[in-house]
Amino acid sequence: MSTATMTAPMRGKSDGRIGPRANLRHIGALVRRNAMQIRYEPFAMFDALAMPIVFALLFTYVFGGAMTGGNRSEYVNYFIPGLMAMGGLNIAMSIGIGVNDDFSKGVMDRFRTMPIARSSVLIAKLIVESGRMLVSTLILLIMGFIMGFELETGPVELLAAVALSVLFGSSLTWIFMLLGMSMPTPQAVSGMGFLVMMPLQFGSSIFAPTATMPDWLRAFTEYNPLSRLADAARALTSGHGAVAEPVMVTLGWAVALTVVVAPLAVRRFRNKTS
Repeated sequence: MSTATMTAPMRGKSDGRIGPRANLRHIGALVRRNAMQIRYEPFAMFDALAMPIVFALLFTYVFGGAMTGGNRSEYVNYFIPGLMAMGGLNIAMSIGIGVNDDFSKGVMDRFRTMPIARSSVLIAKLIVESGRMLVSTLILLIMGFIMGFELETGPVELLAAVALSVLFGSSLTWIFMLLGMSMPTPQAVSGMGFLVMMPLQFGSSIFAPTATMPDWLRAFTEYNPLSRLADAARALTSGHGAVAEPVMVTLGWAVALTVVVAPLAVRRFRNKTS
């Protein structure tokens, strides 16, 4: 869908005086535009479709036997819920690179000349990326079941784990959109993103239990939101361990990140110069 096509239904009041119904129409049009881009550029879904399969196979068959004394099926049940926590982070980083690239191509400048709420552009991206996170999580679960993952609770608990993972991943999207608008190039976004991702991913309970970690690292993992999300997903799918506490902490992180970072991202979008 071209920018010119979108302009017609978006004529109206200037930014800041747009009513809720008009804002929803603008978001809907932008969501359709972003979805159409994926349709015509199928490689945009490559990370969502391929990365869960690659990670599941790689870590299970390279590290799984060593971590569980050769019992890879045990590691699958530990690792798959943890990987649900990591998927959103990987996809969130890709949107930061995409936002930076859109600014460099002038796409965002055209959006900012339209009489639409500035937040609608970012919210539309958030919705589409949340959909990609959901697809990625479903692919991961299918791969997990093929590899022997056992759901010991029920479909309601599994859906709760998926929803929690997507919700938290969506909150991370605001951080990477802000990062994408703050870094000068896509390469800079990628480099800074990896500096954020690596400690969060490997300094967590995603890949291995924290009991054998040194005290200083174990203290970091206890405050790492990815650890709490991984623990919540495991408790929801296995029926073992506390559920309420890690779920509430994860929800708290998601709400806090959104409340703090989303206004900063919208302000940066409004004030950024190309």
